[in-house]
Parts: sequence; C-alpha cells; structure tokens
Amino acid sequence: MKQIQGVIFDMDGLMLDTEKLLVRFWMQAAQEAGFPMTFEHVLGIRSLSAIYAKPKLQGIFGEDFNYEQIRARRRELTAEYLRTHEIEKKAGLDALLQYLHENQYRIAVATATRREQAEEYLRKVQVYDFFDAFVCGDMVTKGKPDPEIYLNSSQALGLPPENCMALEDSPNGILSAYRAGCCAVMIPDLSQPDEELKKYISACVPTLADVIALLKGDCS
Repeated sequence: MKQIQGVIFDMDGLMLDTEKLLVRFWMQAAQEAGFPMTFEHVLGIRSLSAIYAKPKLQGIFGEDFNYEQIRARRRELTAEYLRTHEIEKKAGLDALLQYLHENQYRIAVATATRREQAEEYLRKVQVYDFFDAFVCGDMVTKGKPDPEIYLNSSQALGLPPENCMALEDSPNGILSAYRAGCCAVMIPDLSQPDEELKKYISACVPTLADVIALLKGDCS
C-alpha cells in the first residue's frame, strides 16, 4: 500500500466539463481550414502536448495542416463560447476538494492548458483557492504523455511521486502520471479505458466523489 499524501488533478474533462468544447471547436477550426477532422481524431490528441500533437495531426492530414493557426482558431472559438456560457464543473468536484482540504492533503493541478487560462477557469468555478501548486502546459518542456508535468507537480507539493494520486480522464494523461510513478486513477469523460490502458491505472471510478473511498483505503 502506498500512503497517499497529495492529489494531483488534471483539469479539462476531469474537473471541468470542457473536453466536449475541445472536440467541438477543434473539429470546427479544422473544417474551416478544409481538413475533415472527426471526433476520433480529437480523442487522439486529448491532453497531448503540441510537440506530439502537431506531427500526429500532420501525419493524418498532411504537411499543409497548419497546427498553430488551427489551434489558435480553436482557442478563439472556445473563448467566444465561454463569454456567453458558464463553465460546468464535473460531478463530485466540490465534495472531493472539501474532503482533501479537511484531511490536509496537498493538492495540485497538472494541466496541458496554459496557466493564465487554467487560473481563469478555476477562479470562475470558485475552486482556485483549494490548490497548493499549479503546473501547466506553458510551464514544462515536454507535456503529456511525458512524465515531466507530474514529476514537477509532485516536486511542487514537496512529495515523492509514489505518494501522490493523479486523477485523469484521458489516456495521454494516465500515461504521463504512470510514467512519473504516481498512483494513476481514471475518471472517464469522453472514453472508457481499453485493455491496454487498464495496465497503467490503479483504479477507474465514475465520478470524482468516488475518489474519496479510494483515498480512505489508499492506492494499491
């Protein structure tokens, strides 16, 4: 049994119901540029660092796929949408954060999203003050599925990775956490873990509230 002293949260699709926006607006931005991006294509780049996502998408659509331009348009479309719509929290987030706070766990965010945007979103849903540390996509050299973001997050909490539980909704995030040595727990959003991914997760639960029971037993 590992003694869990810290919990590290992904953000999009895990704390916030924003992955559906990622899918919608990646597809729209790519289709505006003449590329037939599908739901499955977007699933493949969830939480994936740009250094990996760009060649992956160009391998699918060709060298003419302007990753930076299309990603910028996707961000623009998302920002336009959120100016008139609220960000939705995922079920169980408030209960889990309150439990962690009351039981003196160290808590961090490890997200592929830029820090400025991550902080804005978490302030809007009034959970920002729960977190002791933030490691975001613009703060690492290599993003998910590389372990750097989780290694840096555990270090920021002052804990070894093996004493940290990592909460993720995407395969790339799970791989990042597992490779860092964290206890990787999946709370699925847009897809369930396949047989290969199940090798890397310590548990898979339906909501964030279900993580409380895991913590009471620690991570095996």
